[in-house]
Amino acid sequence: MTNVPTTMAATFTGLETFDLRFPTSADAHGSDAMNTDPDYSAAYVILRTDAGDGLEGHGFAFTIGRGNEIQTAAIRALTPLVLGLRVGEVCADMGAFARRLHGDSQLRWLGPEKGVVQMAVAAVLNAAWDLAAKRAGKPLWALLASFSPEEIVALVDFRYIADTLSPREALALLSRNADGRAARTAHLRERGFPAYTTSPGWLGYSDEQLAAACRQAVADGWDGVKIKVGKSVADDARRCSIAREALGPTCKLMVDANQSWSLNEAIEAIRALSPFDLWWVEEPTHPDDPIAHARIAQAIAPVRVASGEHIPNAVMFKQFLESRAIGIAQVDACRSGGVNDVIATLLLAAKLDVPVCPHAGGVGLCELVQHLAIFDYVAVGASLENRAIEFVDHLHEHFVDPARVRGGRYLVPQTPGFSSTMHPASIARFSFPNGAQWRRGKTA
Repeated sequence: MTNVPTTMAATFTGLETFDLRFPTSADAHGSDAMNTDPDYSAAYVILRTDAGDGLEGHGFAFTIGRGNEIQTAAIRALTPLVLGLRVGEVCADMGAFARRLHGDSQLRWLGPEKGVVQMAVAAVLNAAWDLAAKRAGKPLWALLASFSPEEIVALVDFRYIADTLSPREALALLSRNADGRAARTAHLRERGFPAYTTSPGWLGYSDEQLAAACRQAVADGWDGVKIKVGKSVADDARRCSIAREALGPTCKLMVDANQSWSLNEAIEAIRALSPFDLWWVEEPTHPDDPIAHARIAQAIAPVRVASGEHIPNAVMFKQFLESRAIGIAQVDACRSGGVNDVIATLLLAAKLDVPVCPHAGGVGLCELVQHLAIFDYVAVGASLENRAIEFVDHLHEHFVDPARVRGGRYLVPQTPGFSSTMHPASIARFSFPNGAQWRRGKTA
């Protein structure tokens, strides 16, 4: 990667972790049919070096409370694979670094490429990308978009996806879109990236809260709102009716079942909700079941099926995409194996013509996925048709470079890095169990 400056003498000297938890369950923020009392949490990592430039790499895995200590321990288990490596060599070949983290012969047994180990790899790899972008003096999306098609292809492990997308096909796809990068970048700088909001629709909100929040979303310029469903068909229909009335006929309405239905329940429920003009239904059933998703998708068309926040790798995405089990691919920056694995999924989705609308319902996810969606538009998918990034209006104040939205659109990040750096005061206050917030109690 010729665009990343190299200081070959510097090495990684520290991998520090923090168990950060935010008491969002106190106000039912984040609540859904399967996760009724989430405390948005981050198993946070800081990569330190002896470069003397003051730069650090920040990353995290997103969880929802109990078990965050397990995720943090998994991140620490990667320490021997990182310390002592030369910073310049890692930043110059992030494909090799990703393969090193994914390929450890002992940790891989705990996956492979799924669960807490996969999320730990994502946290560390994303932290290294944050450092690489800071050293390059560019926001991550711009760093990735500055790479040649050959350099982007070199980031991806094609071993298990080449039967659907070969390196040659990926190179051809990226090369076709290369000439339009500048124009697409200018368009986003002027207009922003389309978005939708989930903030009005948490399942723990009252009907009055739902109606008021939907009306406010329209007033604030959002043209898409997602609400949680899955309690009962009667409750879901009542909530969709409230939302549709508050949103009006033109605002997009999406629903998210968070895996709560069986296959047949999903078909029955979605057919009952179809009069409310749904743009998509998200995670209608178990996230590991492409066969059930494909059957649901066929039964409920033209309503789209969206999924991806629990799909852990590009190999699983290949199955969902090629079988047409999903009509919207929701990549997650922390669940999948970090930037490199997401790029593999973006390439698969572009070849198979499935829109990518990243999942961002969690602490810090909005900050991360904006970079990935912008890079997708600029260099990979090259389209905004049926694309939108999720937005959740919680916890952005804890980040040095928070995601910014205006009129229902993400503004393009300008600060070097992956927008993943938290304020030191927030790290200290929300560290579990000894941070000031948790010493006072959840509701303090």
